Amino acid sequence: MKKSDRIIFLFLLLFCFGTTTAYADIGAPMIFITLPMLIIGLIPIILAETFILMRVISVSFKCGIKISAIMNAVSTVIGIPITWGSLVLIQMITGGGSAYGLQTPLQKFLAVTWQAPWLIPYESDLYWMVPAASLVLLIPFFFASYLIESLILRRILKQIDKALVNRGVFIANLYSYSILFILAFFWLAASIGKGK
Repeated sequence: MKKSDRIIFLFLLLFCFGTTTAYADIGAPMIFITLPMLIIGLIPIILAETFILMRVISVSFKCGIKISAIMNAVSTVIGIPITWGSLVLIQMITGGGSAYGLQTPLQKFLAVTWQAPWLIPYESDLYWMVPAASLVLLIPFFFASYLIESLILRRILKQIDKALVNRGVFIANLYSYSILFILAFFWLAASIGKGK
């Protein structure tokens, strides 16, 4: 079975699990919210990470922009959806596809952490749940991006020490995701401030 066939099979399996608990409202699959925002931020992230890679790994601007563009395009367009799909699968297998309510602080916490990949349709609370879930999803997305980008960069820059490459990618992603985290935090604060 080819890799692309396995990915398609995984997503079909994922949707089979999801349909067992589906209702008229399917909730909010967060990939449709987070991925467009990450794609919009791709150009500034590529530029910022280029300058970090230039300093840490000592590559030229031309080399840095090229490798940063490749790494970020692959991690954003392929890595993030695969990570999200894996998280949805874990959510569904572990019982996160059901509505447990939002009456207690623990239920609210679980609704935006455990159920962050595919939010349950609590329509009146999605105004704060979507930005909160986006914040939570930045954590696994960070680790997926770091893993994918370091693997790509180690293949491109074989002559440079692996530890130095990993350090450069880690610092670059830490910088990028810190900015994304701050933006998502302000989005959450503004959403809570406005209310519904």
